Amino acid sequence: GQVNVAVNQLDQMTQQNAALVEQSAAAAQSLRDQAGRLTEVVQVFRLAH
Repeated sequence: GQVNVAVNQLDQMTQQNAALVEQSAAAAQSLRDQAGRLTEVVQVFRLAH
């Protein structure tokens, strides 16, 4: 009945939310890595000038 439908929808939303959390964590890690590389490049640039 309606309760089953509602529970299934809630389950789907929970799974989608978990997937979004994983994607966000991966994006944050990627940004951290890029920021680290940028810092290294800037330091090399500073040393060269």
